[in-house]
Amino acid sequence: MSNLKNKKAIITGGSRGLGKATALALAKEGIDVGIIGRNEATLKATVAEIEALGVKATYAVFDVGNYEDVKTNIKALINTLNGIDILVNNAGICTVGSFNDMPVEEWSAMIQVNVMGMYYVTKEVLPHLISQNAGDIINVSSTAGLNGNPNISGYSASKFAVIGMSESLMKEVRKNNIRVNTLTPSTIESDLTLELGMMEKGSENVLQPDDFAELILAGLKLPRRAMLKSAALWSTNP
Repeated sequence: MSNLKNKKAIITGGSRGLGKATALALAKEGIDVGIIGRNEATLKATVAEIEALGVKATYAVFDVGNYEDVKTNIKALINTLNGIDILVNNAGICTVGSFNDMPVEEWSAMIQVNVMGMYYVTKEVLPHLISQNAGDIINVSSTAGLNGNPNISGYSASKFAVIGMSESLMKEVRKNNIRVNTLTPSTIESDLTLELGMMEKGSENVLQPDDFAELILAGLKLPRRAMLKSAALWSTNP
């Protein structure tokens, strides 16, 4: 089992939901964490929780769908953390609506954030991992990236794209001892799913953000010779 203490991690969408749960889980392992989001107040509150666990924490406020902002802020985060070992590409948005009725701008926004945002952030982090000949990249897709369903065409298209991009990257950088792991969780009780009205808060039998964070940790703790290429996390009996 790999020792993660003193590693450095960046998590997109890290101030709430899955990203926050992952940030706290990594901090408990002694990992310094930088989180990215668009709400400064929420980011500050999460950073305070992370720091209370005895590790270094920092944040940056920007939209991962804006490449110029990504370039500037990723560089600053890596400098503040004094390195980067782990990237968790978690930021994502979802709008529900029929193919015909959904405004083009909303459909396009999901591609911009969920696909291009992941590409932009990874592009800026990857040279650092290659230079040190080690690292982990965890890309968050969804079961919607495995099967299409009505009224989520944009979201599903973006998550299918994440899987294709991740698998291609994985095969490119294995030789650099970089592990690229693609996760496809089913519905998790998170801020996003609650806001979309997909479930009631306190759904005891439905996946929770902490469950997802445990899966990420399990992959990171594997011996460096072993890589979790992909994993699907489902509720047992929702």
